[in-house]
Amino acid sequence: MTTPERPPEILASRFPRPGRVERILLRPERRTAVVEVPEVHAEADVGLAGDRQRGGKRQVSLIQAEHLPVIAALSGRDSVDAALLRRNLVISGLNLIAARALFPQQVLRLRIGGALIEIHADCEPCSRMEDVLGPGGYNAMRGHGGMVARIIGSGLVRRGDAVYAVSGDEVPQSDP
Repeated sequence: MTTPERPPEILASRFPRPGRVERILLRPERRTAVVEVPEVHAEADVGLAGDRQRGGKRQVSLIQAEHLPVIAALSGRDSVDAALLRRNLVISGLNLIAARALFPQQVLRLRIGGALIEIHADCEPCSRMEDVLGPGGYNAMRGHGGMVARIIGSGLVRRGDAVYAVSGDEVPQSDP
């Protein structure tokens, strides 16, 4: 319950702990296997080094690690490897949907390791999920496909790095 002392915008901005980068997956070319790496340089307004997606608002994609068992259950599988879903960063411990819901009319910023990103939209599944997950794979992913973002502050992202929701006025920093 919200009260004047605890308005919804204050409650929605609190998370019990930072998130964590569990996996970093790059897609070197279209329709090729992803490559897992321990770290990656995120370049502002460009994308992740070694990933085929360059420029635009879809420079990096994120998926919630906690959603993988849900996708598996909904697609009738025991488990789902995040690499099949072709998202760049697998994040645990920070509810990306709740973080995005803070200010739905505004852009959400996340500090991930040394990089700063702006989440712009949900990462909707494509028809290839039917091939990857089987019949119904597209619907199994709906609402669980993650987010797409643009890199606004360059930096190194490593497996195990903390992930923080930050205020919209945090200034992007460049690599030293």
